[in-house]
Amino acid sequence: MSKFEGLKAKAVLVGQKTKTPEFFGIARLDGDKITEIVEKPKSSEAPSDIKIVGVYLLSKDFFQTYEKIEQGMYSFETALSTYIKTNDVRLVVLQEKEEDVPFLKYPWHLFIIEKYLFNKLLKPKIERSAQIAKNVVIEGKVYIGENVRIFENTTIKGPCYIGANSIIGTNSLIRDYSNLENNVLVGAFVEVVRSIFQQGVNTHSGYFGDSIFGAGCLVGAGTITANVRVDRGEIIVKPGITTGLKSLGAIVGKNTKIGISCSLMPGVLIGSDCLIGPNSVVFENIEDKTAFYTEFKGIKK
Repeated sequence: MSKFEGLKAKAVLVGQKTKTPEFFGIARLDGDKITEIVEKPKSSEAPSDIKIVGVYLLSKDFFQTYEKIEQGMYSFETALSTYIKTNDVRLVVLQEKEEDVPFLKYPWHLFIIEKYLFNKLLKPKIERSAQIAKNVVIEGKVYIGENVRIFENTTIKGPCYIGANSIIGTNSLIRDYSNLENNVLVGAFVEVVRSIFQQGVNTHSGYFGDSIFGAGCLVGAGTITANVRVDRGEIIVKPGITTGLKSLGAIVGKNTKIGISCSLMPGVLIGSDCLIGPNSVVFENIEDKTAFYTEFKGIKK
């Protein structure tokens, strides 16, 4: 930032090189002066390879512009673009590689942030109030919170975080950057790998890979999240939105209830407050507050 101390720039924004301009606001530049921010351009149409990251040094008069903008989801971005047209706005480019600096655009980017935080900040510790059966195996960097209970024959392979008051049942496996927040119940015969369970998630036997479950989700026994395509191709969650991932399970909103023995296909997005009936197979995204059932017919002979 010292580079611009002698300039009369009205604002300074921070940018970084990116390989995926379609996810970000991209700077159009004249030297180090920003002349325009182009929102989410196609790679072939991007004015540069510099994305704007969430660090802004703004003059007070910017907020006069902001107050004149109709308020909405993108009111800040609109105000910034308007301000750039009539003011001297400069750019500082981060030298760190994009993969070394976490960002959050889509839900699956939480995995990048989680991995960054675990690598930088996670310290192995077992709180004194935790109750752990004698034959539980704990390897690597694992934090186990207050009043956690872990039952027999369970293995936890870090880095992992187990929040306060959580319960992990018999014969379960928690591994590889899994984050179980406070008051999570993982029943017997469960495998959780590279997944995020927010507060109060309850599940029983099943497999959960590369998945996110919002707070308060209840998941029936025998549910499986498929996290790899049969052809091992990139997982597409919506037309036109690339993930760059070949391993991604389900992303489920808060307070959704899932019946027993459900199968969730790679990359499905299930909204909040949904009800998924037992034995359902979910191939497509489901909006908030939707009841979804796979139809079966009972036959008596």
